[in-house]
Amino acid sequence: MRVFVAGGAGVVGRRLVPQLVARGHQVTATTTSAAKLGLLEQLGASGVVMDGLDAVSVGEAVAEARPDVIVHQMTAIAPKPDMKHPDRWFATTNRLRTEGTDHLLAAAEASGISHFVAQSYASWNGIREGGWVKTEEDPLDPGATSARKGAEAIRHVEDVVVKAGGAVLRYGWFYGPGATDDLVEPVRKRQFPLVGGGTGYTSWVHLDDAASATVLAVEQQARGVFNIVDDEPAPVSEWLPYLAACAGAKRPMRVPEWLARPLAGEWAVTMMTEGRGFSNAKARRELGWRLRYPSWRQGFKEELA
Repeated sequence: MRVFVAGGAGVVGRRLVPQLVARGHQVTATTTSAAKLGLLEQLGASGVVMDGLDAVSVGEAVAEARPDVIVHQMTAIAPKPDMKHPDRWFATTNRLRTEGTDHLLAAAEASGISHFVAQSYASWNGIREGGWVKTEEDPLDPGATSARKGAEAIRHVEDVVVKAGGAVLRYGWFYGPGATDDLVEPVRKRQFPLVGGGTGYTSWVHLDDAASATVLAVEQQARGVFNIVDDEPAPVSEWLPYLAACAGAKRPMRVPEWLARPLAGEWAVTMMTEGRGFSNAKARRELGWRLRYPSWRQGFKEELA
């Protein structure tokens, strides 16, 4: 197929494009920077500069590529974390998940493209009631006050893409090439403490597994919502000390909730004490997805060996 990957130079795109090419697909991948066109060509794609927030730019890029399917991987997360103000941290990504999604869907309709696959998120943000592990049938959390816009942006992606007959892939928390260092560095510096009892759950996914699930969604013209996470959702109290040990770091400090709230913010405390994990049963069953890294335990150890 001819596959249009919007955001092909991002952390997922860099793992996804080679997998699509290896399966024989013709890939057009976008970037916002002409300096990254060479990278996309090295990955095997035809690179194009596109502004995902500009409807004209999106429309022209899609029309020229004439793809059979569009894969929306556009994000723009600021490199410096701002846990106290997540909506500020994810401001441009929130726009790409709302305005950018709308532009891509409009371009798909204008060009007669019948299939669409989009990135969503599934790690800690399941509804904070009932069990600790959620399926696609459970609602997402409306978001802490400081992350309300982010939660609304995710709901927008899911609503409009499913309505258009596409597939939404709720990726877990990424680790792997291009993602692990940003996570490990604060752990090594003991800047990532265990808040309260660390009872909140997290779902992880290695970037290569996220990419392989996306290839399956493209090839099978999947429809609906899928949780793309590993087999082992786990509380912070389990994975954070294990990650520190794999990284050769000291055991994380423990900080009570009352102290963490003014220091790290409401969103971080909620995530680490009340967050929910997700089940991948639907993706394994309906897509035939098989993970290279079924557990973060194996993945962390190999990535940090």
